[in-house]
Amino acid sequence: MIQDLIDLLTALFLLAGAGFALIGSIAIVRLPDIFTRLHGPTKASTLGVGGVLIASMLFFSTRGGLSVHELLVATFLMITAPVSAYFIARAALHRRCWSVAPVPEEDHSASGKEVDGRKEPVT
Repeated sequence: MIQDLIDLLTALFLLAGAGFALIGSIAIVRLPDIFTRLHGPTKASTLGVGGVLIASMLFFSTRGGLSVHELLVATFLMITAPVSAYFIARAALHRRCWSVAPVPEEDHSASGKEVDGRKEPVT
């Protein structure tokens, strides 16, 4: 009876983890720019891997003693996912990749003539 409950919980965590991983993978492909694409791997995929790790802990802890390998993997994931997202965002900001289509700059040519690198107002 208890083994059936553990198997059911394992299956539920596996399905939830697979669902979050699928949503995160689709987000990487479908979202329009780099900053919204960052949410796919950092949020949904992290939850997906977390669900699979919980299912693995449940499965292997009931069949062969306490399983701590998954805790190490989860710790590594929780440390590296935000750091890698931060570096990707900084690189995108450095390269000015904030939209898919370039935003047209304002035309200041009607505001006056340029004298010594600055605009003089129209009088």
